Amino acid sequence: MALRSDWLPALAAFESAARHQNFAHAAEELHLTASAVSHHVRKLESRLGVALFQRHARGVSLTAEGRQLADVAGNAIHDIDGAMQDLRSHRDDAHTVRITTLHSFAYTWLIPRLPAFAAEHPDIRLRVDTEIALTRFDDVGPDLGIRHGPGRWPGLAARHLMDEAMFPVAAPTLAGVDRVQAPADLLRLPLVADLSHQGWQDWFRAQGVHGARIDERFVFSDSTDMLRAAAIGLGAALARERIVAPWLASHHLVRLPGAAMPGRYAYHIVYPSHRRPRAAARRVIDWLLAQSTDDATGAPATARARR
Repeated sequence: MALRSDWLPALAAFESAARHQNFAHAAEELHLTASAVSHHVRKLESRLGVALFQRHARGVSLTAEGRQLADVAGNAIHDIDGAMQDLRSHRDDAHTVRITTLHSFAYTWLIPRLPAFAAEHPDIRLRVDTEIALTRFDDVGPDLGIRHGPGRWPGLAARHLMDEAMFPVAAPTLAGVDRVQAPADLLRLPLVADLSHQGWQDWFRAQGVHGARIDERFVFSDSTDMLRAAAIGLGAALARERIVAPWLASHHLVRLPGAAMPGRYAYHIVYPSHRRPRAAARRVIDWLLAQSTDDATGAPATARARR
């Protein structure tokens, strides 16, 4: 069986879970949710056709097959880390900054702003990595990360970048969208969703619509895929303010009736707490913070909307 690249996130999640013997601790290390780690492990078990963990009330333990794979995976990751360290030590990267972030955030917020960055900082080279599952903030890992979460991650310092809000959107051509006058009317539309910490149930509850029977026709692991699905008319989506902006500007999506729901989490710039970012990385941090404001007062867009 050939080892394909799409196995790597699942293997990384499994290796961490096997080492900790705990999905929650693995989730903290990889900056994922425990459910995401569990999903990766189950996908790996399905592909291999064997159980890797025994699941019981007090947690999980490795099966014999799981122990066999854990030993090999742990050694392989250790060897890869060592090789990367050797390669990095021979490279002059004083002006190279590696950033890891969500694909949805890179695609809709970061990349459209990079021409301005190139003009302001022509000497800095950016490496943008959207493979979150393999992120390790160690000597061979990225310099910075942009994360959507509570602002507290083990071993990481976090700088608040900007808040977030969520509201419903749909393609203007979606059947029935012209008859939506109030939040409850959205229940007559097909709905699409992602794996965000807040979803349709939270939004309807915030609008005072209780006991709603929600039928999410399609669910995507990536928010960008959810928005693409909404744009081609598969259903209405609950979109995050920051990443949906380009879709609204291009009129591929329109905002639907209903108040924006403040996000439970915010975007943060993170980096290892045990070391000060290099000079080039500090310049990138300053630039990101400046980009998170879009008027003369310097107030984040979400904060202005709430006022």
